[in-house]
Amino acid sequence: MAPGTKIGSDLSGKVVDVKTYRGMIGSLMYLMASRSDIMFSTYLCARYQAKPKESHLSAVKRIFRYLKGTADLGLWYPKDTGFELTAYSDADHAGCMLDRKSTSGHTQFLGDKLVS
Repeated sequence: MAPGTKIGSDLSGKVVDVKTYRGMIGSLMYLMASRSDIMFSTYLCARYQAKPKESHLSAVKRIFRYLKGTADLGLWYPKDTGFELTAYSDADHAGCMLDRKSTSGHTQFLGDKLVS
């Protein structure tokens, strides 16, 4: 997603098929295990699964176009790395300017490789 892109609830937009939208979001969440670069954009689009509009669907399609163009990127876990687990977490309470929801995140490393 381009920096500065804002996705809102879009009350006046045309409603799209909820089942299709949720399926697309589910596919993106599955891919996040090896493509952490789409995590923020996917979670941003996942907020609108209850009543998705055309603007939300176009944002999800943009993520798929990005994935198609960057198919050679991903995480690589060689077998010769250590097994020391290190975890970090962060939280921003009511930091979202749209709906004042809290945002949190976490990261785990196995040795020096990102796991989650």
